[in-house]
Amino acid sequence: MDEELKDSMMGALEMVVDPELGVDIVNLGLVYDVDLNEEGHATVTMTLTSMGCPLAGTIVEQVKLALADLPEVKDTEVNIVFNPPWSKDMMSRYAKIALGVRD
Repeated sequence: MDEELKDSMMGALEMVVDPELGVDIVNLGLVYDVDLNEEGHATVTMTLTSMGCPLAGTIVEQVKLALADLPEVKDTEVNIVFNPPWSKDMMSRYAKIALGVRD
């Protein structure tokens, strides 16, 4: 997968906002990897801010909808992982400012 397509996929995922925090999942540092095979099957490896996140299903559906807008993507699988565990250090500068998190 070329870098331009990966950037497009990450850009689409920036439209997915964590409903509890009000910041997108990319800037929160929740998306660990995206991949797309020759058949158009996308795989997103991501985590959640907590293991018991009550909105996990909603976020997964929003990820699938966001990537469905890209013509190269035919279907999407979302792998939720908890290793490495998420921490506030994974957030972008933008997310830290938006949430008032200090380094």
